Amino acid sequence: MSKNLREQIKKLEESHLNLDVRKSSEELDKILADDFFEIGSSGRMIYKEECITSGVDLDELELYDFEFHQLGPDVVLTTYFIHNKTKNRNTLRSSIWKHREGKWRLYFHQGTVTNRPITGPEKI
Repeated sequence: MSKNLREQIKKLEESHLNLDVRKSSEELDKILADDFFEIGSSGRMIYKEECITSGVDLDELELYDFEFHQLGPDVVLTTYFIHNKTKNRNTLRSSIWKHREGKWRLYFHQGTVTNRPITGPEKI
């Protein structure tokens, strides 16, 4: 596993959580793959078009315990823990990133609400 690739993907993951990016349909369009889908914490399926047209939650998020797993030369899985300061809840998250046409794009995302306490010092 390349440390540079891990850091590159971590920065992309952090950008996906950034409020300025979350407010911008243009920036979301750059990050999300055309066939992106998400399983929301409610269990509802959400697709790229809905994220672009309806927007995403604009919550203040802190990232902890980032893990990187290379599944193949052009596919990675990230897992991490989010403390949502706005909703005062914690979620475990996972994302699949695919390298296509020279760019890493977010292909899949899932968040599961948890009672797990914050354990790591790492945050955005």
